[in-house]
Amino acid sequence: MLVMLPEPYDNHVVAAISLPPVPYDGTAVRPGWAALPAGLRDAIAARIGGPPTTVRVAGAGFTRGFAALLTGPDGERTFVKAAALDGQRHLADWYFHEANVLARLPADLPVPRPRWALAEAGWYALALTAVDGHLPRLPWNPAELDAALGTYAEVAAALADPPAPLLALELPHLADLARDDLLSWRDVAAGRARLPWDAPPGRLPSAAPAGTTAPAASPEPVEAGRQGPGRPPHVPLSALVTLESRLPGYAAGGGLAHGDLRVDNLLIGHDGRAWLCDWTWLCHGPAWFDLVSLLITGYASGLDADAAFAGHPAAAQAPADALDVTLAALSGYFLTSATAGPSSASPHLRAHQRWSGEQAFSWLAARQGWT
Repeated sequence: MLVMLPEPYDNHVVAAISLPPVPYDGTAVRPGWAALPAGLRDAIAARIGGPPTTVRVAGAGFTRGFAALLTGPDGERTFVKAAALDGQRHLADWYFHEANVLARLPADLPVPRPRWALAEAGWYALALTAVDGHLPRLPWNPAELDAALGTYAEVAAALADPPAPLLALELPHLADLARDDLLSWRDVAAGRARLPWDAPPGRLPSAAPAGTTAPAASPEPVEAGRQGPGRPPHVPLSALVTLESRLPGYAAGGGLAHGDLRVDNLLIGHDGRAWLCDWTWLCHGPAWFDLVSLLITGYASGLDADAAFAGHPAAAQAPADALDVTLAALSGYFLTSATAGPSSASPHLRAHQRWSGEQAFSWLAARQGWT
């Protein structure tokens, strides 16, 4: 199923383009095959028919877990994730949980499936079916984004009435996650959190035009409207706090959401179909939340993300301001997270968070008339 994006989306670039500071296929720092314990390598080799003839370590992601496409002696390929049960227990737990989710998703969805799992030499390894494809490239090719939106329409429809085996996993609720983790503008307003550019209370730097870096805050408020570098509009934090505060209420209800729908959790197959990967964060929540998180990169690609959201089946029952509410929550979460200091998971995580927050805020500001 493909969702044909409405005009002017599929023929017109509507804004300048912004690219992330590091391509999403190069954000991970992972161990190679030789760095795995010998006992683990032997156990994996026994499962794939012998030592792998090729090992292609995944460059995407923001963890230090092993993740690679292995080719066995017979030419069959398997995608393997692995983590140490001691130093990376959280990753091992994520992989175990993901295996349970993937095994219970409806059979016809374009998602990888678990093949086997093992624990050896103090490590846990999960093998998934290999997807013959590539990470979507930024800026988005409109045909690839259309394929991604089409796949998500299938997923959202299948999970609108969740299968009983998935419900048995006692998944978290997005409403609770939003209340606990996504109300960051409230913390900024109260002085408990800061922004990457240390804006004075009550005003923010203008949303950086795509392709530029957000300017430093100006000491004087200026009229809202498109401004040159260093001329931020006066944007009251109260508006952002009010918007984000609606998300927990909006996120309550039936259905399941992927919870981490972004460009580096997708693969485009050689047949043009999009596959949705990395199912660790499946939760109870509305599908339109996933749609917003995916379309942040559509906006950054200069495409009409407003039209893409409005025309997608997952947004059909969304509250009128759901897009703005979600952009407020995500922009605050990303921007404040970017100030947390270097991450041990990936040296590129904070840059990803800042860029994502800037794009989410820029999109929201454009919709609100703040730029």
